[in-house]
Order: sequence, then C-alpha cells, then structure tokens
Amino acid sequence: MTLADVAGVRVLVTGGTSGLGQAMAQALAEGGARVALTGRQRGRAVAAARELPGDVIGIGMDVREPDSVEAGVTEARGLLGGIDALVNNAGIGMRTVNQQFLTRPQPFFEVDPAAFADLFATNVLGYFHVARAVVPAMVQAGRGKVINVSINESTMVRAGFAPYGPSRAATDALSKVMAVDLEGTGVDVSLLLPGGATATGMVPGDVPDDVRAHLLDPSVMGPPVRWLCSRASDGLRDLRVVATEFTST
Repeated sequence: MTLADVAGVRVLVTGGTSGLGQAMAQALAEGGARVALTGRQRGRAVAAARELPGDVIGIGMDVREPDSVEAGVTEARGLLGGIDALVNNAGIGMRTVNQQFLTRPQPFFEVDPAAFADLFATNVLGYFHVARAVVPAMVQAGRGKVINVSINESTMVRAGFAPYGPSRAATDALSKVMAVDLEGTGVDVSLLLPGGATATGMVPGDVPDDVRAHLLDPSVMGPPVRWLCSRASDGLRDLRVVATEFTST
C-alpha cells in the first residue's frame, strides 16, 4: 500500500503515549509530519515522544480539564507553528470500571457512578474540550482536519460495556455534529476506528489466549490516519473509516 504524504503536516495526537495513539503518532512521524502527542503526565509524554522517530514532541494535557487543554493546545501550536490536524484519541476503557469486563461482565446498575462519570469526562468531554480549543484557528485559516477515534457500533451496545460503549456512541454523535457545524469552513471531520479489538492496555492481562491471538496490532491505524491527515482527503467530510477495510492510497 502506498502511504499518503504527510510531510510537514502539523498534527496534535491526544493520548499518544501508548496504544493506538502511539501507533498513529509513529506512523505520522515516519511520514514526515510534525507531531505533538499528549498524555496526562508530562514526563511520560516527553519520554514517549523521544522513543519515536522524526519530529515529535510530548506535552502534558488532561483532556478532562478545560484549562489544561487550553494550555496544552497553546503550547503545541507554539512549538509546531500551528495545528493542521487533530487526532482526538485520548480515552480510557472498561478496565477502569471492571478489570474483568471480558470474562465477568457486570450490568450497568453495578457500575460505580464516580467511575462512570470519570470515563465520560475523559472520553466524551475530552473530545469536546480539545476540538473546541483547536478548531477556531482552523476555521480562521480556512482548512484543517479533525479525526475522532471510535469503535465498532456493535461494541457500543455490547452487554457489560457500560459506560465505555455509550461513551463512544456519544462521541460518534458529537463527531457528526462537528461535521455539520463545520460544513463550508474547509475543516473536515471524520471518524476512524480499528475494526476490531486491538492489542493495547485496554485489554485485560488475563484475556484468553484464543482471544488474544485475534487482537489487531495498533499499527493498523497508521495508513488511514496518514491519509486522513493528508491533502489527499481534503474536502471529504463526515467519513467513518474502518482501518481493517482501508484501501485508499
């Protein structure tokens, strides 16, 4: 597969210290993009950035907190000279609610309210806070990309997947609203999902071997995120791109 050209593209990747975020940051950096990746802990973000090739910087940002987001976006914009594309990826999964969610799913009425609220604050408000901080400058410039990372629709309504499934249903709806609100501005909004469970820290350590054998490598997100951040996808809005099915060059 011929990978899209992202040389010089300035990209902010939230939640880039591990998992899908790290894989996407690496793919973009390998393509020549200038990347700022974020993590709640600045030290961890800086360390993760140093492990990647190319022009990558690490920034501390708690997507749950508007002030932290504003400061992080300001820092990223200053260091990169602007932000051409945002990859909204920062999120937490079912392990924060139920460590054994795959083998011992719990019904929604057993979920701790504080854990439910924190997951929504991260996964839903986080996407809103970062996009809200980044998009106005894109609108002023007349172009930009917002890529919101998602999951399979079947997972959104899977038994025992509250609140993670509903949180991603909410961000899918939010993404569609973003796309409609930004129509005609030159800012394109799309959804990107792996197309299956991935081998990341969101998967419990005790997952059965037969399940682990079928987990997708996070690198599956590389080709489509490069295309979505490139000029090749200009003008294509409100897409739902499944990485396992991606074929565009």
